Amino acid sequence: MSIRQQLASQLPYLRRYARALTGSQTLGDAAVRETLEALLEAPEEWDEAAPVKTELFRTFHRIWNSDMIAPLESRGRSGVIAEFPVKRRQSLLLSTVEGFKAHEVATILGISEFDVNSHVVAARSAIEDALCARVLIIEDETIIALHIKQIVENLGHEAIAIVRTRAEAVAMARDERPELILADISLADGSSGIDAVKDILAEQTVPVIFITAFPERLLTGERPEPTYLITKPFEPATVIATIGQALLMHREIDINSEAA
Repeated sequence: MSIRQQLASQLPYLRRYARALTGSQTLGDAAVRETLEALLEAPEEWDEAAPVKTELFRTFHRIWNSDMIAPLESRGRSGVIAEFPVKRRQSLLLSTVEGFKAHEVATILGISEFDVNSHVVAARSAIEDALCARVLIIEDETIIALHIKQIVENLGHEAIAIVRTRAEAVAMARDERPELILADISLADGSSGIDAVKDILAEQTVPVIFITAFPERLLTGERPEPTYLITKPFEPATVIATIGQALLMHREIDINSEAA
């Protein structure tokens, strides 16, 4: 496989990371486009000896530095948001969601491996201590739903319900007003979790994390797509990290709205 083909195969995952990091499909996809443009303009910056995925993410961080990714700590926030400086969030997402080893994360971010491990431990601790929410689970596979429920509750969240169809999801969200939604793509009655979420978001604002066995189908950058995406089968650490980032970015938006 050529480097170009390898690069193309990794772009969906860079989009997933960039969207989660910025809390926005629009901003995340724009960051990925600028990374590709930078590669075209200065191909000599590419390290051909490095693994393609690691080098792609390193290039992303070379182009999109901390200031451009709007670090929350630079805004004078306190409380839970202050517990998630940008390097902490980057280290957690890269290691637990994107599957990089500590030494690879260190290369990508330009920090030490010791710092990477420290950031990951601190971020997990902050999530468990401070980011609690009422969670609606939209999932038609009972074993997966119960697994998600266990992860959610072990983090200190309240799993308000597990629903299996679009109609159930919309009705439950309307009645219970969840603070976070975890949604599968394909539901029990043949309906779509994406359609269920669209109906819910038409009535209320709530962060949503989609769970799918085929993430690349929702990471094309060619249409409106999810900001937060978890791949089946998943590790608990992946769910924990994504929940933390989704809640953090949503609460930052709420704070900015209140301050406006």
